[in-house]
Parts: sequence; structure tokens; C-alpha cells
Amino acid sequence: METTEGLAGLDCLSCATTTDATTDRCPDCGGILDPVYDDATLERVHQTVREDGEQAHVLPFDDPVTLGEGGVTLVDAPELATEIGAGRVLVADEGHNPTGGLVDRELSVAVTAAREAGVETVALPTSGNGGQAAAAYAARAGLDAECFVPSRSVFANKAMINVHGGEMSVVGGRYPDATEVFAEASADEDWYSLAPFETPYRHEGAKTLAYDLLADLDDAPDAVVHPTSHGTGLYGLTKGFREFVDTGHLDAAPRLYAAQPEGCAPLVDADEDEAAKPTPVEHPDTICGALEVPDPSGGHLVLDALAETGGAAVAVEDDAILEGAASLAAAGIPLSATGGAAAAGAQTLADDGAFDGDETVVLVNPATANREADILRSHLMKQGI
Repeated sequence: METTEGLAGLDCLSCATTTDATTDRCPDCGGILDPVYDDATLERVHQTVREDGEQAHVLPFDDPVTLGEGGVTLVDAPELATEIGAGRVLVADEGHNPTGGLVDRELSVAVTAAREAGVETVALPTSGNGGQAAAAYAARAGLDAECFVPSRSVFANKAMINVHGGEMSVVGGRYPDATEVFAEASADEDWYSLAPFETPYRHEGAKTLAYDLLADLDDAPDAVVHPTSHGTGLYGLTKGFREFVDTGHLDAAPRLYAAQPEGCAPLVDADEDEAAKPTPVEHPDTICGALEVPDPSGGHLVLDALAETGGAAVAVEDDAILEGAASLAAAGIPLSATGGAAAAGAQTLADDGAFDGDETVVLVNPATANREADILRSHLMKQGI
């Protein structure tokens, strides 16, 4: 596996064992692995980002599988800023990425690792967004893709998995049913798993959003509200900001908030109970299929990140999520239903006094609004619109 010279290895996030770049899980305890880099590499790139304002990333591979993902689109939401009592609200619209979602950042790096490992097929269970991205990036790399999707996934994702040449298994039921079938099918196959946190490289790709925010803004935002399921995006943000703090190019990471629907909020329950890891939700039920993950793979990492940054997890009702997306869309800011969790979460947090009047708050919209248009349209039709 050819990696960048700056990659020092992979550290286990549970037992601190260091291993080489070819390992997927810790050889000692089976824990999640995380890429680490030498100080000189981090310092050089961080100086470029913070002092020159240029987009640059520290990643494991010099020759990535890419479709042009990355960068950041920040849209001012002044009416929402006034509503929540913040100085400024910016929507980080990840819908600008090639397949329309933040997950493109993750799959670019993870599929590169698969290509470097010499495999022929990548595979994952997915609520939808990850499947479309996996199929696209696998096609770019000349690999096959096997995607296990719950039947409730939105049509656009299922269609595009096939359009990109991926093999799709539609599983009756919800996301946990898809993960179960994926586990059974992959047991006898030599597939490279792209499931969240099963490869060290998927969550590594997510950290580039932190780098891009710091390149685009004069300083880090004061708070970031992130719709959260497994936690790859929020953990990636945490790691990205932490790397800048460690090199002295950032005083402190912003407060990070994980927004979840009330019908599936294992991180919120664990945060309120001050638990070390979430307890799986027995009967998850939310309109936002992308957030209906009852047992998040990176749950303990998210909880650590919230504590580390002084943030929290917040639960919001489905109607509030849809109204959050619809109200911003009515102001000319396209937001997916999933992104509506960030808007609704910010409003709930504001009611609890989370923001000051001069703070900059970033809301992460993880997917293009068009992907969940039917859900938003149904919400408006119920209101007679």
C-alpha cells in the first residue's frame, strides 16, 4: 500500500497500539484505528491553511481516487441567526460534492485505501447516501461495489447506485436489517468493507471539512451543529480541528453538537445519562432514514468529542426537522430533510441558551436538498401548500 511520506501509522483509539497502514482494526484489541502523521507534515499544511488561506489537507494517500470533492460552500442565514440569538449562522452545504453529500469526502479516501490494498470489490450496508458514493468512487477506481440498502431508502439513492454500476441488494425493513444481511453475505467474500469505522480511512476523509472551514473563515466558528448517525462526520470534524490545536494553529476547537431525531437518538440518551457509550434504540422510528441508526458504530467517539469540545447532543421532533429544512428553503437556502435536523437542533439549543449574540454557528447540511425532496414536499402538503 503506497501512502504519503507523512503518514506515521495507525493508532488504536481504544488501547493506543500503533500499527501499519494495511490493518483495518487493531490487532491487539479489535478497536477502531486512526491515521496519524508526523509533526513536520502537519505543521507545513496547517501553515498553508491558516496563514495563506489556501485549501489543503493532510491525508494518507498522494494519489487519491477523486471526483473533485471537497472545498466548502457557506451560505449566510441571517434570519435564523436573529431567531437563535447568534451573531452569524452559516450553512455548510455539502450538497455541492460530486454525488451530493458529505460522504463523498469519506469514500474518496476509503476507496483509495481499497484500491491500494489490491481488492476487486468494496461493500457496505447503507441508508442510501453512502451507497451512491461508494458506487461512484468504486467505478472511478475500477472496482466493483456491493451495496446493501433498506427498502425505505429514497429512490434517488437506489437508482444512482445502479446508474454508477454498483450491485444493489434491497433489504426489506430498516437499516439494521440491511447491516445483518450485509454481514451474512460478506462472511465468505473477500470484500473491502466501507462500513462506518470498519476501515481507518472513511472517517479520515470526513476531517477535510474542518480543514476547509478553517481555510475559508478568518477563524474557527464558535459552534458546529451536525446531523449525526454513526458519527463519521462529527468525529472527522473533531479530529480535523484537534490536529490544528495540536500544532498551535488554532486556540481551541469549536463546540460540536450532534443533532438527532427524537425517534432515534441513542447519542442524546447517552449524553444525558453521562454514559461512556450509547445503548441501542430498540424501536427506531423517524422520517429521516439517513439518521435512523439505532446503534452508532462510532457512538463512544462522538460522546468523547462532545465532552472534549464542550458541546452536547440534541434531539428534535420529525416535524421540527422538516420545518427547519422548509423554512430555510423558503428563504432561498436549499436544505435536505436530514440537514433540517441541524436547523431544528440549533433552535432547540438556542432555547437552552447555548449561543451568545456575537458567535458564529455553522450548520452542516450533509446532503443535497433534491435527494429528499419528496419528504419535504409531503410536509408542505400536510399544511395545505
